[in-house]
Amino acid sequence: MKEPDINLSPSPGDGFRTTTCYMCACRCGIKVWLADGKVRYIQGNPGHPVNKGVLCAKGSAGIMQHYSPARLDKPLLRVGERGKAQFREIEWNEALEIATSWLAPIRERNPDELAFFTGRDQSQALTGWWAQQFGTINYAAHGGFCSVNMAAGGLYTLGGSFWEFGEPDWEHAKYLMMWGVAEDHDSNPIKLGLGKLKAHGAKIVAVNPVRTGYGAIADEWIGIRPGTDGLFAFALIHELLKADRIDLDYMVRYTNAHWLVVRNPGGSDDGLFVRDAEGKPQCFDKHANAPADANSIDVAPAVVGEVTLADGRRAVPVFHLIVERYLDPQYAPDAVSERCGIPADTIQRIARELAEAAFDNEIRLPVKWTDAHGREHSEMIGRPVAMHAMRGISAHSNGFHTCRALHLLQLLLGAVDTPGSFRYQPPFPKPIAPPNRPGKSRQPNGVLDAAPLGFVHSPEDLVVDAQGHPRRIDHAYSWAYPLSAHGMMHGVIRNAWAGDPYRIDTLMMFMANMSWNSSMNTRETIAMLTDRDESGEYRIPRIIYADAYASEMVAYADLVLPDTTYLERFDAISLLDRPISDADAAIDAIRHPVLDPAKQREGRDVRGFQSVLIDLGARLGLPGLCNDDGSPKYRDYADYIQRHERAPGVGLLAGWRGEDGSLEAKGAPNPEQLQRYIENDGFWRSEIPEDARYYKMANRGYLEWAQKMGFLAGTAPITLQLYSETLQKFRLAAQGFGGHQPPLQHRERVATYFDPLPIWYEPFEGDQIAGVDEQFPLSAITQRPMFMYHAWGSQNAWLRQIATRNYLYLHPATGAKYGLADEDWITVTSHHGTITVQAKFAANMQPDTVWTWNAIGKRKGAWRLDKDAPEGRQGFLLNHLISDITPRGDYFNADPVTGQAAWFDLRVRIAKAEHASESAPQFAPLKMGEADNRPLRYGAVFRASRAEAKDESTRAARAEEEQA
Repeated sequence: MKEPDINLSPSPGDGFRTTTCYMCACRCGIKVWLADGKVRYIQGNPGHPVNKGVLCAKGSAGIMQHYSPARLDKPLLRVGERGKAQFREIEWNEALEIATSWLAPIRERNPDELAFFTGRDQSQALTGWWAQQFGTINYAAHGGFCSVNMAAGGLYTLGGSFWEFGEPDWEHAKYLMMWGVAEDHDSNPIKLGLGKLKAHGAKIVAVNPVRTGYGAIADEWIGIRPGTDGLFAFALIHELLKADRIDLDYMVRYTNAHWLVVRNPGGSDDGLFVRDAEGKPQCFDKHANAPADANSIDVAPAVVGEVTLADGRRAVPVFHLIVERYLDPQYAPDAVSERCGIPADTIQRIARELAEAAFDNEIRLPVKWTDAHGREHSEMIGRPVAMHAMRGISAHSNGFHTCRALHLLQLLLGAVDTPGSFRYQPPFPKPIAPPNRPGKSRQPNGVLDAAPLGFVHSPEDLVVDAQGHPRRIDHAYSWAYPLSAHGMMHGVIRNAWAGDPYRIDTLMMFMANMSWNSSMNTRETIAMLTDRDESGEYRIPRIIYADAYASEMVAYADLVLPDTTYLERFDAISLLDRPISDADAAIDAIRHPVLDPAKQREGRDVRGFQSVLIDLGARLGLPGLCNDDGSPKYRDYADYIQRHERAPGVGLLAGWRGEDGSLEAKGAPNPEQLQRYIENDGFWRSEIPEDARYYKMANRGYLEWAQKMGFLAGTAPITLQLYSETLQKFRLAAQGFGGHQPPLQHRERVATYFDPLPIWYEPFEGDQIAGVDEQFPLSAITQRPMFMYHAWGSQNAWLRQIATRNYLYLHPATGAKYGLADEDWITVTSHHGTITVQAKFAANMQPDTVWTWNAIGKRKGAWRLDKDAPEGRQGFLLNHLISDITPRGDYFNADPVTGQAAWFDLRVRIAKAEHASESAPQFAPLKMGEADNRPLRYGAVFRASRAEAKDESTRAARAEEEQA
């Protein structure tokens, strides 16, 4: 029988290798199919716990990320003016010798003269540790302008948080509220979860000024005005309290609702918890009619009412303060409706629906468990209301308190880590606040006493000098931004340029496109990078930059270190870093080279930045990177992953530890550990015992398991903090109490915003501009689409076919109000500047808001795109409109508690632009290499090469026959 001409079951390639995707922060498992030594196809790995085979457009387009024309090929040394992209290629040994010659004198005289800041880095367990070994306090990661107030708001309240430290109970939730959730983060797990909720009939409510992606499939969309989410949450809390639809039993068991708070206005103890001689917090026991240990299980605590203590002081329970504040008429639905843009009856209905889901449809799982006090329970009772939140609430100057407001709402419903609610993912929950404090002093060997990033517990932990002035170049952990747990990447360039609080010598950055889409005030940031002092020297003397691609920031570097693509290197997705666990298991993973960078293109010589750091550290003689004889301790990053121990038996990876690989979480290094991961599709997963999967903060089974795994130091329960004494300590310091007090210029600010209960205030841009509603009546925000991520995705040849440029989206009614037609060119003006863009009408948005996709607009010449690429001609950034400082000019444009960049506070006005056909501003094109303008026919390359190979094989066979 003649074989068919068409292969009905074609293989995507010669075979596949499994690894972890890097196209967003989701970190899905992928199968990378190879043919003739090249990537042929990328698909989701069905066996991977994160995505279970689901893959998005970004993940599939990883092929074009690897074969991008924008890839850097060799180390580069600047030979022209900074910003002109004039370089000469050098070899790696010269590059590393130059970097060492710059960094060695810094470490010798003052390590803080190195500012080391990383962007979308997924190896912070290494980069932060490296900075500690170098001895600089000036290290931070991208979270300071992305998610720090989300993380801090959760960690100081729940010991966990939204984003990557927890997830909704997708199996049991009956009501899900998504607050400010766009589609770019964690997209595949969320898609899987939403499918489960839809399948079992749960209601999904999306709270967002724009209805896209997840919001488009929600059962209800609430088009809120930007920056008012906290006010909406308080109105819901008001309604629940008024109707007495709250879970007091849950709050007394698991939170500090019953802890007594001192009422002594003007006193040094005002607002602190009542404690006994041993420091134990007290409640008022109604049985004994006296204060008692608040953590005792043998008390009947009062939750309202003022008591007089034996020493004459007055005190009230935390819940009493909650009732006093949020039952105030200022939080009633009628009072907040207009500002939020939500009808009062909608607010009232949502509150009723939350209560009905939580209390009329409670879940009971027949699973026995034992609490931290030894009490046995026959079942697990749950409030099936889940919440998830992301950048939409965090990118505001009031985002920290908004995040805390959502957690307060959850706790009032009894909906944290119960069946059907928000659930912690290991290694969370952590003690509140987490025990690691930021490093601020150096040991005799020059190593910082702790990692540069950590958690402040009181004013004593701030990184300030004797006068209370900032010690860090970004002003993180100062009185201006005390709880800045991720640092403040958006502050480093301005402060380094201004020499505030001192001049630095070298700025070293990794994957941080700070001259374009990762900075506010882009034009001035570019000027700061190129500005010179009175002696003619650059104000930021040296810039070392590492990246895989010819981004806008490359042009401003003095030394460029070319990184590999994610398919060419080892990475550790570590539990010490940003975990990928799910609520039922601890998970970590690796990436490993599926391709050899040396074989990918002739003349291309790149190295993984993590291995470069290891090499640099050894050349500098950093203690943790050298043996006693001064020789390098680690061969490269892969060797470091396997052999480094953060504490005895604790390394970057938790799987297959011990010399024979038989241990998990803790154990001696295993020389075969990486191979074991590779054999297991690149990941390790350890399930939480079934009786330990809920109530993790007070479940003996979980606390003992977490201690065994090294996540917790002990098995004491974690009391969730409705009221934050940490914040009150700062407020007291601002009132003049304690040994560590803020300088005078910061006192009002600290006293105002360090409220121990969540507050709402007008975002700074709206509050500080006189007549803002008349001058700048519209809010302007960005979102990232599901098909793109940061700037590196919008240069991807396949993803560009979905969108090569962005528009500013207006509601049709808004367009009509301003006399605009669909696709008109318009000017958009803020208090900081004006841009020219093309508008497009869309009804899926709140009418007082305009928005666009972020990071699609490119500077001409960057990313080796064609000079007429739509991204450069018509694409744009809102960043040009966003000031990096407040309208008053006194602080960064940021959350006053955490320093989180307030990207979404932007207020604008719009008008028709005459005779425009190109976006503005436009900058001089960068000369980053020639663009390859040939049509992209990726599959044709393989078909041709396979056909050539087949022809060659046929010719060889015929030759053999003829010879025979």
